[in-house]
Amino acid sequence: MAVIRDALPEELDQTADVISAAYAQYGPPDGTVGALADAFEEYRREQRDVRSRLADSQLIVAEDAGRVLGTVTFYPPGSDKKAEGWPPDWAAIRLLAVHPDARGSGLGRLLTEECLRRARALGASMVGLHTAVIMSVARAMYERMGFTRFPENDFPITDDFVVMAYSLEL
Repeated sequence: MAVIRDALPEELDQTADVISAAYAQYGPPDGTVGALADAFEEYRREQRDVRSRLADSQLIVAEDAGRVLGTVTFYPPGSDKKAEGWPPDWAAIRLLAVHPDARGSGLGRLLTEECLRRARALGASMVGLHTAVIMSVARAMYERMGFTRFPENDFPITDDFVVMAYSLEL
């Protein structure tokens, strides 16, 4: 049974590895060059840099038997939210990741529910997150949980790839 809790300092590299493993499937095909390949490589580096986000966020993990199987970055209301355009009284969720070995186990939902619990406890009025069309399983989960599209906070990566915003009123 997984335990949902804050990441420990000694788990930061393991957490970065989980994010990399979870997002690897969304990268462009091998041999792809150009703007999309460059954008994904930059995003991959940012994903792994969990330490840089700790100053204004909370790194939450799902751990089972000493192994980190999932993670999410939670930004409380009033935090920087890494310039993603969310209003200051909103909380935000970033980089929800479940290791491929643990997919389908409900960890993504548990991690999201923990973020919502924390946001409510801190008095956030809304929670925002970004996802993409290619992340169909995540989008379906967010929609089942009540998140709705918030297109005014979408942003393009390339002409063909737009990151989609979702929000949930608390």
